[in-house]
Amino acid sequence: MKPFFLLVAGGLIVLALGALALWRGGSALDRADPENAVQVARGRVAYAQHCASCHGDSLQGQPNWRQRKADGKLPAPPHDDTGHTWHHADQQLFRITKDGVKPPLAPEGYESDMPAFGDVISDEEIWEVLSFIKSTWAEKSRAYQERIDQAFRKQAKQE
Repeated sequence: MKPFFLLVAGGLIVLALGALALWRGGSALDRADPENAVQVARGRVAYAQHCASCHGDSLQGQPNWRQRKADGKLPAPPHDDTGHTWHHADQQLFRITKDGVKPPLAPEGYESDMPAFGDVISDEEIWEVLSFIKSTWAEKSRAYQERIDQAFRKQAKQE
């Protein structure tokens, strides 16, 4: 009887923590895990459905992604090692995906073709897409991004 009670109590604690995270406007997930095969597989599907049309089937981005188009906007950048996605913390990538490219993640008045996906896919799906993207990076890029992510988390805890 005691092991069953502990199992039920543990399950209720996990559910409560997950509900608290969701109630606070977040997700039970708070980072992209390129080692989680389930997240990566789901993210690959969501990326193909929602992201590949602009960022490319192979995460290669649009041609000349560093040069502004006639409308002044930048083309969609690559999410592979040739781009700059791995220069950003997980939370920054999450916010850009969920809310679009706008302040405080971009300068005031910055215009982008990147839509906000917060009303299109769930927070969990965003984390899964980011897990997939990170899973394609070379070890050097992943290690660099992990250091940036850790520094960002440390700073956020201090604020």
